[in-house]
Amino acid sequence: MRSLTGAFYGCSSLTEIVIPDSVTSIGYETFRGCSSLTEIVIPDSVTSIEDWAFYYCSSLTSVVIGDGVTSISEYAFYNCSSLTEIVIPDSVTSIGGSAFGDCSSLTSVIIGNSVTSIGSNAFSNCSSLTSIEIPDSVTSIGSWAFDGCENLIEVTCPTLALSYLPSSKLQKLVITSGGSIDSRAFFDCDSLTNVSIPDSVVSIGVGAFQNCDNLIYNVKSGVRYLGNDNNPYVYLVGAENTSITSAEIGVGCKIIREAAF
Repeated sequence: MRSLTGAFYGCSSLTEIVIPDSVTSIGYETFRGCSSLTEIVIPDSVTSIEDWAFYYCSSLTSVVIGDGVTSISEYAFYNCSSLTEIVIPDSVTSIGGSAFGDCSSLTSVIIGNSVTSIGSNAFSNCSSLTSIEIPDSVTSIGSWAFDGCENLIEVTCPTLALSYLPSSKLQKLVITSGGSIDSRAFFDCDSLTNVSIPDSVVSIGVGAFQNCDNLIYNVKSGVRYLGNDNNPYVYLVGAENTSITSAEIGVGCKIIREAAF
């Protein structure tokens, strides 16, 4: 049985519902505006959560997504402002645009290892979110996916995600994969202190870490580097000061910044 479109639309006094295993899809606007609904368990029989399915379920505090779900569509959980955590299972391959937008109480997001695409504004204005780990399976991230996540301070992600992450309070960045970092990707990220760059990165654009005044560097013979635990010397940034008379480039250095010396 497929969930009916808008079946419970606007049932603002509905507090509880049990979805049977016979349901294979949560349809368009099925629970939209069910503002008193507090908990939902989506069984493994469900394969898709369609557009606006739980839109403005503002009292929803707990969501369990079954292992059968392969896609979460646009605005599926938009403005579920009481939702504090979400686990997206490995069965899910796509997260639609604004799927969790304006979930302002969301503090914990676990994204499964099969997700390949995250839509535009997918987690926009999740202002309580302080950390996020984006798996290497993700190959596409829409614009402004984390726009307005003003308290996001720790990010683990592949390089493709870098231009779509907020930066004003970002303190720790772990890059897990990818070949290049865009120019000015972290320009003026003056809260950023720790960066881990994998050996897979082969190019870093001009000004990528410009004005990151609090960044902690690895130092060898008076020269600053960014790297990782296994290779501290991936990226030669520049000299500690202009008075150096010689420099030994660290073993494992892959990139020398333009105008480094």
